[in-house]
Amino acid sequence: MNVLITGGTGLIGRALAKSLLADGNKIWILTRSPEQAILPLGCTAVGWDGRTAQGWGELVNEMDAIVNLAGVNMSAWPWTGKRKQSFWNSRVWAGQAVAEAVRLTKKRPAALIQSSGINHYGLRGSLADESAPPADDFLARLTVAWELSSQPVEELGVRRAVIRTSVVLSRDNIIMKLMELPVRLFVGGRLGSGEQTFPWIHIADEVRAIRFLLTEERARGPFNLIAPDSVSNTEFIRALARQLKRPFWFPVPAFLMRLVLGEMSTMVLDGRPAQPKRLLEAGFEFKFPTLDSALLDLYR
Repeated sequence: MNVLITGGTGLIGRALAKSLLADGNKIWILTRSPEQAILPLGCTAVGWDGRTAQGWGELVNEMDAIVNLAGVNMSAWPWTGKRKQSFWNSRVWAGQAVAEAVRLTKKRPAALIQSSGINHYGLRGSLADESAPPADDFLARLTVAWELSSQPVEELGVRRAVIRTSVVLSRDNIIMKLMELPVRLFVGGRLGSGEQTFPWIHIADEVRAIRFLLTEERARGPFNLIAPDSVSNTEFIRALARQLKRPFWFPVPAFLMRLVLGEMSTMVLDGRPAQPKRLLEAGFEFKFPTLDSALLDLYR
């Protein structure tokens, strides 16, 4: 299978590319710096501007599928007005460019995987499934625009699945590193109230779910990429402390997190409870369905 990945230099893109290459697939990755990009061996780097189909659009004629993961990393700090606009533009422009490239091709890919986020649902009291309406905060509005950016491909006959991804557990994830650091320094504890939901998925299951949706011909529309084991922030930090053999005792007040991180603190202080209803109904089986099994694999 020939697969084109945008955002392929990021955490998920690199892991996905390595997995696909291992099974004999051919991978092309769109990147703004093809000469400097550090990619898995066997990938072909292709330059693009992140907002148009110029210079690479013809390549889509050779593709069986596209995975659109492009977007400025939201762990960048602080969240200034300019940076928030870059979060928005980088995602919407990329989706629009992909849709335009597909429109201009003679031979269209069979499937498009469109990235999005679990922040779509906002701060709900119950576990949201894919039928729940979006919230109205910045992160939720961003997911709506993000998902709509590539929707025109559906009218062109391309099957499209939208992945609403939660926090990806990986030793290479900057968010994971930030949460791990205080635990390693013996000052780990709950963040804020600790009652907020911590949505997560192991990097291996993230990749497996994307590959499942790439080949599952019935898979259309949104899918929550989140583990079925719903845990609170307190439960997550406590489990992390157990794996690292460190104490769990030093809570970090919410006001301090907001003082230091500003608006970005919403990513750790505000829970987005959700469930992978459609993914499970489609027949996907998690390799790491529980938090303990996921952390054990990462830290063993």
